[in-house]
Amino acid sequence: MNRILSLDTTNEYGSLALAGDGQVVAEVLLHSKEGFSGVLFDQLRGLLERSGWKLEEIDCFAAAAGPGSFTGVRVGLAAVKGLAEALGKRVVAVSNLEAVAWFGEAALRAAVVDARRGQIYGAVYTAELAVASPEVVTPFPAWLATLPEGDLEFVCQDFAPFRAALDGTQFEHAPVREAPRALAGAIARIAAARLAAGLSQSPAEIDANYVRKSDAELFWR
Repeated sequence: MNRILSLDTTNEYGSLALAGDGQVVAEVLLHSKEGFSGVLFDQLRGLLERSGWKLEEIDCFAAAAGPGSFTGVRVGLAAVKGLAEALGKRVVAVSNLEAVAWFGEAALRAAVVDARRGQIYGAVYTAELAVASPEVVTPFPAWLATLPEGDLEFVCQDFAPFRAALDGTQFEHAPVREAPRALAGAIARIAAARLAAGLSQSPAEIDANYVRKSDAELFWR
């Protein structure tokens, strides 16, 4: 049985999951406005103990690579890279937007994550989670004008702030599907498929997927 430990620490609602042969056996939702650096490993230890798994039995580690909080993204990636390096295991980095799209059902899934500052992170995926429209950070109305036509649905953890922007557009009656706050289970399933397809990586190969530049980069002169 291929065993995967996955995590998401990219915003204040994080999550952890364990999956065996592509099936999630345990998932836990975490919440910390102060970030997860001080609590992550205790939570990981507790999840493993409750499930009767040992860390050295994990075959692959997976993490949400962003977009999201810059600090949160780094915490999660550093954790899986460190564990995988120490144990000689493989890793998979998964976009949060792809994990959100996993919960869709339509042929085209427009995944939306609130980027704050009046913007969203968005991307469109097919039912096979192939990228149909690349990841961007932009105001939601501007993004709508770029979306492909077809059997499209919106997938989001909280679509309420964006629903009014659909009025009067070609997507006014498009279905909206809610993704849960806990994404680690979806990340584990995506990682399992990539591991089986030989698409996992060494710890040194994965990197953050910020999409938007950090404040330091934006304001540096």
